[in-house]
Amino acid sequence: MASSDDKPELKALAELEAVIGAVTAEVAQWRRRALKAEASRAKAGTTPDLAAARDRIQSLEEENVEMHVRLRTARERVEQLLTRLQFLEEQVGLERPGR
Repeated sequence: MASSDDKPELKALAELEAVIGAVTAEVAQWRRRALKAEASRAKAGTTPDLAAARDRIQSLEEENVEMHVRLRTARERVEQLLTRLQFLEEQVGLERPGR
């Protein structure tokens, strides 16, 4: 049985799976945090004062910008991995006899 070092396309695929898994886990974490915050606020039944709400909105907007940057970076990495994988698949196809 060949190791992932022997087949570059398998290594690229494993990297792609790792990136997708990390992005999925991060999105799930943000969702859990949002649901927890919503439940906590609903349970408390109180409305925060305007200044605190503005501070929270500012904080969330900053986090949102950071998340967009991270997501863009992750997308670029996935695109790079897909490009590499396609290249490797083409190379494997060209090396086969009869092509």
